[in-house]
Amino acid sequence: MSITQSLLNNYIIYRTLQDNVRDPFSNSDLVSIFEAKQHPTPIPTPDHDPITLNFDQITLRNRYDSSNSIQFFVRLMSEGKTLVMHSRPNDKVYSIHAKIQMITGIPITEQRLIYGRKQLQFEQTLYECMISNDSGLQLVGRMRSCWHPESWQIIDDLISTICRFCKGEKLGFCSASVKRNLKHFLKLMPTKDVELAKSFLSVLVSFCVPEALVMLYKCTGKTLVVDIVRSFLTDIIYMLPQPIASLCMPVVLKLCLLFRTSDGNYGDVYKLCRFHLVLMVKQFKSFNRSSNKQMLNFGSGLAWKISEDLVLTMEESTSNFGPSKNDIDRFVAFLRMLKVAVKNESMTPISISTLYRLPLKTSRVKYLYVLFDDMLTKMVMCLDTMEDGVKKNKVNGGWSQYLVILNELNDISKLYDGAEKDFWKRLRYNKVSLCYLVVSYAIRGENYEWILEHKELTNFESRSHLVRLLLPQVLDDVDYDDVYHMLVDRSQLLVDSFEYIAHDEPRHLRVGLNMEFLNEEASGPGVLREWFLLVCREIFNHEISLFIACPNDCRRFFPNPASKVNPMHLEYYNFAGRVIALALMHSIHVGIAFDRSFYLQLAGVNVSLEDIKDAEPYLYSSCKKILDMDPIDVDQDVLGLTFVSDIQEFGSVKVDEFFPGGAHVTVNSRNRKEYVDLLIQHRFTKSVSEQINAFAKGFSNIVGEERIQKIFFKSLYLDDFDKMLYGNESDLCVEDWKAHTVYRIYEETDTQIRWFWKIVGEMTAKQRKALLFFWTSIEYLPANGFSGLVSKLMIHKSDESINRQPSSHTCFYQLCLPAYPSQSIMQSRLNFITQDHVAYSFGSV
Repeated sequence: MSITQSLLNNYIIYRTLQDNVRDPFSNSDLVSIFEAKQHPTPIPTPDHDPITLNFDQITLRNRYDSSNSIQFFVRLMSEGKTLVMHSRPNDKVYSIHAKIQMITGIPITEQRLIYGRKQLQFEQTLYECMISNDSGLQLVGRMRSCWHPESWQIIDDLISTICRFCKGEKLGFCSASVKRNLKHFLKLMPTKDVELAKSFLSVLVSFCVPEALVMLYKCTGKTLVVDIVRSFLTDIIYMLPQPIASLCMPVVLKLCLLFRTSDGNYGDVYKLCRFHLVLMVKQFKSFNRSSNKQMLNFGSGLAWKISEDLVLTMEESTSNFGPSKNDIDRFVAFLRMLKVAVKNESMTPISISTLYRLPLKTSRVKYLYVLFDDMLTKMVMCLDTMEDGVKKNKVNGGWSQYLVILNELNDISKLYDGAEKDFWKRLRYNKVSLCYLVVSYAIRGENYEWILEHKELTNFESRSHLVRLLLPQVLDDVDYDDVYHMLVDRSQLLVDSFEYIAHDEPRHLRVGLNMEFLNEEASGPGVLREWFLLVCREIFNHEISLFIACPNDCRRFFPNPASKVNPMHLEYYNFAGRVIALALMHSIHVGIAFDRSFYLQLAGVNVSLEDIKDAEPYLYSSCKKILDMDPIDVDQDVLGLTFVSDIQEFGSVKVDEFFPGGAHVTVNSRNRKEYVDLLIQHRFTKSVSEQINAFAKGFSNIVGEERIQKIFFKSLYLDDFDKMLYGNESDLCVEDWKAHTVYRIYEETDTQIRWFWKIVGEMTAKQRKALLFFWTSIEYLPANGFSGLVSKLMIHKSDESINRQPSSHTCFYQLCLPAYPSQSIMQSRLNFITQDHVAYSFGSV
């Protein structure tokens, strides 16, 4: 028997459905119902208002007029007992069967009523069967041959224990007995046959076990029932195989709904049931059709709570109170289960126009869209309010879960035709809010690809924040012995660095780096910053033939097609990829930029004519002329071109065809666009494909996988990557520098400090950069200037002799400045340390 059939059979005895739900059963009323099955005696006609149970708005006991009722007797042949029953003459026989089931637990399908040697039919009325007062009926059942007789006995004992306890008997073992019976019941459940398990589980519902637990709660309070329910739900999850445990979700849901009514919306027992229901949803990822309506009602409750909390964040007096993480986690689990169910119903985006014909209460497809539309409307209103707060610099504590909600809404939008476009169209007007959410609340370990796919709705700060979350995290509290140690000789910087970085396991490099130069005492972050700067200069030095600088922009580099002159060139490209990834991981700016054609290929994007403007200005100009020439001139073979490319290799020229027979195909007005495209692909893709693949592999070694590497580059604009890798190209602003400097022992008003800033203000741009490097080992500031550094700079009053030069502790940005007696002496000392051979030798002199 299915759970749905059992529920129907259990409640069909009450033929009249009422729309207005009254107060739930009192404890004594509940006890009387469950006790009746243990001690069959006549059910008295109540003198007070009818008793109803508030479950799914179904009235569980019919009201009848005692003046029109008849009394009759039902003898239970199998037990030798007699039930005294009351009913109306126009009641159908089926209602008598159902009442018997409620009292005895005997399923309706196992009952036959006999009167006058005839079996009574379900659809007949008592009047039609000629049943009058004091008539005697016989119940013939087949309980001994029913399904799972042992399970019926176990649950029968459980109900008996609860009823006796609630009646007032002192049963110290009640909790242990109920838990033992429930555990025994689960141990007996069939685990290899799903249909058999369903019928077995229906015994719980047929005996009204969830309602019995509610009755026990009303009699004893929550402590005892919390213990029983926790044990039962835990056993379901961990004792049963997943396919069988998932069948119990309707029972857990029923407990949720019953205790929500009896325990209060957010009572302890309800929260316990809800927690386990969400846990099952997460673990089993299933949506049971037999509990479709109830699950939707349950989800509506979660959605209503979150929607209410979102409204609160729009009100100034309660703006710091938003949806809690626990509520969001439960709601997300419910949504993910619901999305799976909707996806299973339709493998293609669903037309919104078709939803209007579906019933909201039972259609998961329509329900999910209505929920999406309502929640999105609320979120847009919240983002509007949030934008005002951001502009007014009013930080709100209720915004922390906005990104999680938006992520779920975006995922839902993909299921409905046109909904995703509408989602992003609405967010387009809240760019400020979205960027603020990303920078303030996006955390490592979560998925933000849905935002990166729409990078036009973000700014540099939010994009760079998200892609940095893709990189391994640099931990500050790593033990000294756990980090990767390098000792490099400055005289053979590239070779030593290659040996360390290229040949070790990437997982060792990700933990952290400790860098020291041979015969130098200094170590720490300052030395590491200097090493990155120096090793990158070596890697991109044209003399080692790995990269070529762009003629129109000497900051930018692209792979050298002739790099194979070095037999180890691919290993060095792999090494270069690792170094660049590590520099980004440590947020160190190295003063290097990539050419557009190189960058696009790392992102997996094809290179076009406009992308080679800086790398090959002459080729770019030539291709533009070919495309702009008069078609007649091109067709007269004025160009004299075929589909080949001339490659200079080791001092000789090699002709390479774009395709077999390309040397015999003349370029004309019809195929010139194809010729230009193939020429660009040949020069900037095919000729350097091995080099780029080796670089990308090295980069992937550090970030973890190739997919992340492509997402990283694809999610940024080239200008973004320049800011992250190269740094700030503007001249150092003295006022910004001064605003981000603090003092130790010195005061800002001291004469030496006023002299210092006056001297710095008169320095050349080159001198200022040298002073900054001497002070911090930083030559290129972040994109947002000094405010982007991890801490402020410090000027410390040194007790060294005034005859000594200034010194520095680059690890924590400290400049040690003696109290020089005059501005001229201070200027001479600063001029000395800003010379290249001094400033770029790690600061201390």
